[in-house]
Amino acid sequence: MAGENFRIERDSMGEVKVPSEAYYGAQTQRAVENFPVSGIGFPRQFIRALATVKYAAASANEELGLLDPRLAGAIRQAADEVMEGKLDDQFVVDIFQTGSGTSTNMNANEVITNRALEILAKPRSSKEIHPNDHVNLCQSSNDVIPTAMHCAALWITERELLPALARLHAALGRKAKEFDDVIKIGRTHLADATPIRLGQEFSGYARQIELSIERIKSAATGLQELPLGGTAIGTGINAHPEFAARAIAKTSQLLGLPFREVDNHFEAQAARMPPCT
Repeated sequence: MAGENFRIERDSMGEVKVPSEAYYGAQTQRAVENFPVSGIGFPRQFIRALATVKYAAASANEELGLLDPRLAGAIRQAADEVMEGKLDDQFVVDIFQTGSGTSTNMNANEVITNRALEILAKPRSSKEIHPNDHVNLCQSSNDVIPTAMHCAALWITERELLPALARLHAALGRKAKEFDDVIKIGRTHLADATPIRLGQEFSGYARQIELSIERIKSAATGLQELPLGGTAIGTGINAHPEFAARAIAKTSQLLGLPFREVDNHFEAQAARMPPCT
């Protein structure tokens, strides 16, 4: 944008210009330039879930002695601000991107890193906190992104979808009773058929919603399994063996949902990726 101030960020691919006020860095900026596909970003619920994973990971890594408590505290504070939506405007990568959501994972890592550095009164992009070495410690985009997807989906299911369906079921049940003495003509194959009470018709609608609630609850149990800890390909390479259990327990605590580690990380990371170009 004309007249906008930039700072120079350096990574393994060289230098790139990043808006001076941005909390994100070089990896995010490259993704913005490489994937101008739809103008659609990840939704608020997903960004909150992703930040929750980063908060939980910082806590687990601190407990395991892998992350300095001072750095972990700053990372958690920054992640908490992302969870609250205070930095939503910093998540600028298109939802249609390459790979396994790596660009959005790095977007989160860079935003949390630079905000954490600011909390510690350090300049952005200084080396005391690093997006990969600290915020992404014991993680990979390949396990973080599907973990965040499960967290967001289950949170929406439990906090929004199921309560809304319960209200709809109750309303239809009330209408079934209210309309019980209303007689109408039932229709089959687009033609008038035989009489039916309007209340009977609404009782069918109510039962449909009731059964939908049961099916959703059954399907949602699969969302309780998180692949966090599998890192790049499911083997857990570069992750502490206790990381997954600790980070998932903290994620459950933060979101108030019953998450658990997957039985098989290879299955869990095989086919759960966001839209990619």
